[in-house]
Amino acid sequence: MNAEQQALEYDVVVVGAGAVGENVADRAGRGGLSVVIVEDELVGGECSYWACMPSKALLRPGAVLAGARAVPGASEAVTGGIDTAATLARRDRFTSDWDDAGQARWLEKTGIDLVRGRARFTGPRELSLEPDDATLDAAPAGTVLRARRAVVVATGSVPVIPPVPGLAECEPWTSREATSAETVPASLVVIGGGVVACEMAVAYTDLGAAVTMLVRGDRLLDRMEPFAAQEVEESLMELGVDIRFGVEAVRAARQDGRTTVELSQGGSIVADQVLVATGRRPGTGDLGVEALGLEPGRPLAVDDAMQVTGVEGGWLFAAGDVTGRTGTTHQGKYDARVAGDVVAARFSDGPAAAEGAAAEERAAAPWSRYRATADHAAVPQVAFTRPEVSAVGLTEQEARAAGMAVRAVRYDLGNVAGASVAADGYRGTAQLVVDDARGVVVGATFTGPDAAELLHAATIAIVSEAPLDRLWHAVPAYPTVSEVWLRLLETAGL
Repeated sequence: MNAEQQALEYDVVVVGAGAVGENVADRAGRGGLSVVIVEDELVGGECSYWACMPSKALLRPGAVLAGARAVPGASEAVTGGIDTAATLARRDRFTSDWDDAGQARWLEKTGIDLVRGRARFTGPRELSLEPDDATLDAAPAGTVLRARRAVVVATGSVPVIPPVPGLAECEPWTSREATSAETVPASLVVIGGGVVACEMAVAYTDLGAAVTMLVRGDRLLDRMEPFAAQEVEESLMELGVDIRFGVEAVRAARQDGRTTVELSQGGSIVADQVLVATGRRPGTGDLGVEALGLEPGRPLAVDDAMQVTGVEGGWLFAAGDVTGRTGTTHQGKYDARVAGDVVAARFSDGPAAAEGAAAEERAAAPWSRYRATADHAAVPQVAFTRPEVSAVGLTEQEARAAGMAVRAVRYDLGNVAGASVAADGYRGTAQLVVDDARGVVVGATFTGPDAAELLHAATIAIVSEAPLDRLWHAVPAYPTVSEVWLRLLETAGL
């Protein structure tokens, strides 16, 4: 280090100040460790500014409007469609107009130092910082950060643009541009069929765009139950979305403000904008992990304590998308809490050290707070499409592939009294995947209006491994949609 370089030392360095990094830093700091968090964009990360919050703000008006139209007495009051300007303005409020001052203040109140800049590993427990030109209070170029105890990587993931000739030059949208757009294109081509693709197809159709989806496979939402994907497909088509299966973009060009996409099956389609939603890769490409003997652009493989494998010394941890284990904010935050607790237990001094070490010794027990076991058995996810799709645990196919003797128990949500009160013509489905050998639920999927609100009960049932005959005594209130739990158990034979 030369004389002009500034060295900053902390017990723990967290790289990435998104929701995952914030949770790691908070939990690690509770054991008395000094913690710094490094960020080269906005504190709060992808979820706050370009993913969860703005996307749901864009989707909510359409869901509310559809809900009102399904209830006589309210439907008569609906005299118009979605107000695009008001929707975008409300979205902007949720993102704080892409100003992170409030979240930076939270770090300060919590006792976590913030350093702005782009961090790269230069060796074990050491990173160099380069300022982000757009950040006025960035660390000086050449600043070195050293961790006395641990480094935790929480750099998330970045969207992938497929290598279609001409596509990158057309400046397509990714999820970032789709959730932060200031205007609505008259026509939008969505490449992809996953959660982001389906959600944005709904949102932009609601906002008045003519949407076409290009899906390489033969179905949407290929990580969810087939019946759920089918219901979303039917709903999108009813909304007017043109879905083309078994189709790939093979070339793209932009001229006079419009993009022409040539298709694998022949022909082409022209649109004002293209959204690429074909997946993401871990944010390790420019992190300097090669200095640690790791491969850039690849996930940081971790054990259930969130310690990175393949790096000696037990000092490197990772959580969230960057590990390749999870792809949602809520599960990333769960992993972050585990990582932070493990770091605090292993590296805190004084009485806390002995207590933490003893606690982690007991961590081999199932469902220990020092192990991210939910990543294997109870990952919840919601697609805020119409209908919403919420799922947790294993699909029927995944359970069978794992060697379990399971059966699927399904019930039509429209036959539940609470659903009929919620909306005329309520459409939705509930399914449990039951492991008959143990008599427990290992997976659940719900579709329908506000189906996300049914998910946590299923998550609790799976995590607690509650036997079906015990769940029989968990009485659902009447008339609510949750009464479907009683109907599912009856269908299961109780």
